[in-house]
Amino acid sequence: MPAAIKERKPHKRLVKHLDTFIIKQFLGTFFFIIILVMAIVIMFDINEKLDAMLTAPLKETVFKYFMNFLPYIAAQFAPLFVFIAVIFFTSRLADRSEITAILSAGVSFGRLTVPYLVSAAVITAGMLYLSLYVIPPANVKRIEYTNQWVKNKRVDYGDNIQLQVRRGVMMHMARYDNITKHGSRISVEEFKGNALKSRLTASDATYDTLGRWKLTDYEMRHFDGLNETMRRGNNLDTTLNIDPKDFLIAKNDQEMLTSPELKKYIDSQKKRGAANIQQFEIEYERRYAMSAAAFILTIIGLSLSSRKVRGGIGLNIGIGLALSFSYILFMQVTQTFAVSGYTSPRVAMWIPNIIYSIIAIVLYKRASR
Repeated sequence: MPAAIKERKPHKRLVKHLDTFIIKQFLGTFFFIIILVMAIVIMFDINEKLDAMLTAPLKETVFKYFMNFLPYIAAQFAPLFVFIAVIFFTSRLADRSEITAILSAGVSFGRLTVPYLVSAAVITAGMLYLSLYVIPPANVKRIEYTNQWVKNKRVDYGDNIQLQVRRGVMMHMARYDNITKHGSRISVEEFKGNALKSRLTASDATYDTLGRWKLTDYEMRHFDGLNETMRRGNNLDTTLNIDPKDFLIAKNDQEMLTSPELKKYIDSQKKRGAANIQQFEIEYERRYAMSAAAFILTIIGLSLSSRKVRGGIGLNIGIGLALSFSYILFMQVTQTFAVSGYTSPRVAMWIPNIIYSIIAIVLYKRASR
């Protein structure tokens, strides 16, 4: 007998078939779980909004609400569905000793991980594109439906509005009605350093769809040291570079903007000194953090379910569900850190990924032994 036995390497065709098999199993289970969960979600949602749906036209309910609501839910919980899919089909393979046979054929645990990561990448790319560009415009229709038929959450009024128009220019408005596009007691003040350079006041202001503001009974004062000039008039058309959406912010407004629009809005509001944009920053960071979560939860799912355990598939699925729901819950908790100002939105959204990445590394090392 030879002094040393060479490690047996798997045939390339075997590895190729293995990759194809795992990717098909992964994606097939993932979409099956989505369909199953979506059916349950539809039942609960119909039960919750039954009165509104009986009042609304069936066509709007189906095409305006559900056709936009289901992709929204799927994108929100895609990492959870990925995790459950990995746990479910890998546990079945392990329970039938197929994982053991694959490893015995010379396939390393690291090589076994490759098709899992490829599948996770395909799902992540699709969901990321949907979350960044497709679902936000769809949310506009979904939220319009709920505002009209379920519960109106639009913000149509604002009181004591104050924001920075641009650097050195501050605007204050006593009240604004977005239904009539009418505001009252508006003032615009321009500063140079600590010195007041001009003040524009008006009793009324009306906004048009072209971005112009029509001021009524206005008074313009210019200050140059101790000198002051004043001009009065009945009507004045002006562009203040302010849109009502800059200060009338509803709960779900951030969900209706694509990621480039979110970034542009956040930057413009920061320049104006707005203080209530945390939800927009959180939504922007959450979309990217959730995409990384699919890879992390895939590694955890594979590590947990690749070995046959005495409790069988049920135990693995139970552990997987507990971990995945704890991840979702943890991400909700860390959002409050950003809202409260303890951390930046980026840090808050990536804290769960950092912690669960450590868990994934530990479990992966244990599973690969």
